[in-house]
Amino acid sequence: MDLLNTLVEKGLRRELPTREEALAVLATSDDDLLDVVAAAGKVRRQWFGRRVKLNYLVNLKSGLCPEDCSYCSQRLGSKAEILKYTWLKPDEASEAAAAGVAGGAKRVCLVASGRGPTDRDVDRVSKTIEAIKSRHEDVEVCACLGLLSDGQAERLRESGADAYNHNLNTSEGTYGDITTTHTYADRVDTVNKAHAAGLSACSGLIAGMGESDEDLVDVVFSLRELDPDSVPVNFLIPFEGTPLAKEWNLTPQRALRILAMVRFVCPDVEVRLAGGREVHLRTLQPLALHLANSIFLGDYLTSEGQAGKADLEMIADAGFEVEGTDTTTLPEHRVSGGGCGSVCGDGGEGGCAGETPAAEAAPAEAPGARTDLVAVRRRGAGTDLAPNA
Repeated sequence: MDLLNTLVEKGLRRELPTREEALAVLATSDDDLLDVVAAAGKVRRQWFGRRVKLNYLVNLKSGLCPEDCSYCSQRLGSKAEILKYTWLKPDEASEAAAAGVAGGAKRVCLVASGRGPTDRDVDRVSKTIEAIKSRHEDVEVCACLGLLSDGQAERLRESGADAYNHNLNTSEGTYGDITTTHTYADRVDTVNKAHAAGLSACSGLIAGMGESDEDLVDVVFSLRELDPDSVPVNFLIPFEGTPLAKEWNLTPQRALRILAMVRFVCPDVEVRLAGGREVHLRTLQPLALHLANSIFLGDYLTSEGQAGKADLEMIADAGFEVEGTDTTTLPEHRVSGGGCGSVCGDGGEGGCAGETPAAEAAPAEAPGARTDLVAVRRRGAGTDLAPNA
């Protein structure tokens, strides 16, 4: 297929595809799916080999958030029966992180619900980072605390944080449909604050909220412009008790096409297979490893994930290997500060596009709701039960 040959060549050159090419990936038929995965897999292997980076989430403070993000089980007004607890103490969070590190995690992600941290919260998280680093000095720590105020990113960096996560989630044009208590521009500002402070920026999206193909392409192109080092791709987990509980819009095939599109647009970036993979990819999860070079190990913030042991077996059985702490995740040109480089072109619309093919068949309709695959987390951080790592 001319489209895929063009996209592979561009990906190997770190050249941005056109919007039409990105949309064409999402429009490919299920008959072409393995060709799409194989093509994007060539780009993934060029920049990341067969390595898979493991990340581990620690939910420092769960539930009772004042924001109204429609997708979130911790939102204002959520009736989802999730765990609710206030801040973990630094030693409790460090102990939770140790479970993930023992399971092979290279990065620990410290997350707290809320609009954004107070200065006291930053002090609290800083002590947690220091506690984790004192036990595991080679482990990366990423903080995800919401919208940042001036100077807070710098303080997190000084305490030992390596990265900061704040997702764009969806396109600017539809952002107001999912959240009203803050703006898309607020999120962009926080990602820029992380960049400016010298933190590795991590920002991604949530697919499956009823968005169009154009929305997906818009948000991924916006992410490329922000140039984060890592892009988590989440698939909506439709929690009962949230406004999006009825949004079951994804098939495993569509989830793979979305991941492939992200890889073509962000060829040399750490693409992370994040929340919802078990719910929507199901038995096709191993194919996603040919597109993403990073996954979360075990459970998520408020939902249970696949068993950590099963994650490791899946990686090995698919012919991949877990990335060690002695290996640098990103390609050298990104580590040295080159970002996406001058080959990014003129902002996204230039390049030698091939003709956009028509889909050979209409995409399969999404299956019925699989609520049996949505399990609320009842173990790990905030409980007396052992974590899944």
